Amino acid sequence: MAEFTGERVIPGEVDPDLWNEHVARYFFAARMARDRRVLDAGCGSGYGSAELARAARHVLGIDVAQEAIDYAQGHFRNSRIRFELASCLQIPASPGSFDLVVAFEIIEHLQDWRTFLAEVRRVLSPDGQFLVSTPNQRYYAEARAERGPNPFHAHEFAFEEFRSELAAVFPRVALYVENHTDAMVFTPVDSSEPVDARLEESAPGTEDAHFFLAVCSVTGDTAARSFIYVPRSANMLREREHHIEVLESQLRDRIARVVELQDELKNEQAKARARIGDLETDVRQAVDSATRIAAELEGKCAELAQSVEYLHTAERTVEERTEWAQRTQAEADALGGQLQRILATRWVRLGNKLRLLPKPEPGK
Repeated sequence: MAEFTGERVIPGEVDPDLWNEHVARYFFAARMARDRRVLDAGCGSGYGSAELARAARHVLGIDVAQEAIDYAQGHFRNSRIRFELASCLQIPASPGSFDLVVAFEIIEHLQDWRTFLAEVRRVLSPDGQFLVSTPNQRYYAEARAERGPNPFHAHEFAFEEFRSELAAVFPRVALYVENHTDAMVFTPVDSSEPVDARLEESAPGTEDAHFFLAVCSVTGDTAARSFIYVPRSANMLREREHHIEVLESQLRDRIARVVELQDELKNEQAKARARIGDLETDVRQAVDSATRIAAELEGKCAELAQSVEYLHTAERTVEERTEWAQRTQAEADALGGQLQRILATRWVRLGNKLRLLPKPEPGK
């Protein structure tokens, strides 16, 4: 199911007042759709295309959101309706393809609304009609003062700007306003009769209007009779009271759920505090163990340093002894050489022959 984001209207998932203000525009347009080729630009979930198809020859609904097209195709299948994934800035149709184009609550979502208006004129037949609506910038600025600008809207129009932008593209433009009003309805209980209506004020102001709606054309008629949509002839006051009771019940349920969540949070906090205590104990034990190991390691390092110093001392002793032995050997070699030279003299040889000197030992 498509998700209601606050902008795209899904039947059965929105507040009744929000639903009524959207569907009423399609009831207004349906009076002009009889046996005509209709484009629903920005068709959303498709409920409006379905209403137009009750009288139209054929309706094409386009939208840039795949989930909206899927929802429309799944819920409003009709031989006179075709839904297609497409942009309002590139309408998939040849020039003059439609006798009626409706674009309700779409122009304020577009950065390049002028391209959109040019596209509508391209696909609209010369005597066709273009119905376009948009929220009143002034009203929305006041209504959303605390929440801030609507994040889905690229540009909201004041009345004169809306009129001038449409007139720049369409030679004929007629402006209407759409407002929520209180009404008293008198209907017979046992029969259905035509309904007469009386408007106490026939020329409402534009500054405080809820929505603007325009009927535009190149050469066709733009006049449309005033239209009043009454969602139900029942006691709407009682319906609203019942709706308030439902909301209050939901509020009580949510408050109870909040209390439950608060209790769960307290329990989780208590568990967390206990766990933190355990972790602190573990950390202290780990720190103590690390401190003890560090002290032991420091002692071992000191012993190793002492052993290294002993080794260096022994190495120096070995080196000194080696040098002494080398010197002694050199001296012995020198003395041996001297002895050999002495022994080789003729006086020693003569003494040996006369046996006046002791016989030298071998190797000496």
